[in-house]
Amino acid sequence: MAKIPEAPEDIFDEFRGDYSTLFGDDLLAIILYGSGASGDYIPKKSDINFLIVLTDNGMDRLGDAMSSVAKWQKRRIPVPLFLTKGYIESSLDAFPLEFLNIRSAYKVIHGEDILKDLPIEKDDLRLQCERELKAKLLLLRQSFLQANGKVHPLRELVVQSLPAFIAIFKALLYLNGQEIQRRHEAVISSIADIYGLDRKLFQTLWDIKRGQKKPGRDELKEIVWKYISEIKGLSRQVDQMNL
Repeated sequence: MAKIPEAPEDIFDEFRGDYSTLFGDDLLAIILYGSGASGDYIPKKSDINFLIVLTDNGMDRLGDAMSSVAKWQKRRIPVPLFLTKGYIESSLDAFPLEFLNIRSAYKVIHGEDILKDLPIEKDDLRLQCERELKAKLLLLRQSFLQANGKVHPLRELVVQSLPAFIAIFKALLYLNGQEIQRRHEAVISSIADIYGLDRKLFQTLWDIKRGQKKPGRDELKEIVWKYISEIKGLSRQVDQMNL
């Protein structure tokens, strides 16, 4: 059975070697991002996410990577995000939130630091934050009703949704000229201070996400309903934000 890595660093040499052999000079960078680079990595629970930057010629040979992708999936490494520099540069206005979050916690393990000087326009970012908050608010309400008061679906609602909101929180810190902390708990604390969110509630949500708190049915229903209310208030603030 393929060994699941205890830490991202355990696989750097082998992972780098596989893709360097495969793409050669067409491999511009391999970048670790997300919890594996932020300090929030939990073995056998967190993903180890990689961004692989190729030349256009390398991208034309992407199919050659199938075997390597399959090999690493057996060790619970998700399919890397394969991009070219041209795609990144032309997509910053469409996906500022995604690129900002990748840039907020990353480690270059091969090649160029593609992310260091990416220009993120605040107007583009604020608009995407508003759109994402409002869309996710609708999904929260739907999921709350579909859960029908059952513990497992309510817990999954928290587990699946909170990382997406933390990504938005990082962007809101950027829009407010604040440093984006690498640790998620620090992000939650800062955003609660700036936007007047219920810090205790979001810490509880984070504890549920990490499996450190398992509230019963009635308590969990109340927590999720308060969660929905807080996101509603935050979406209004972002809607009215002036940069």
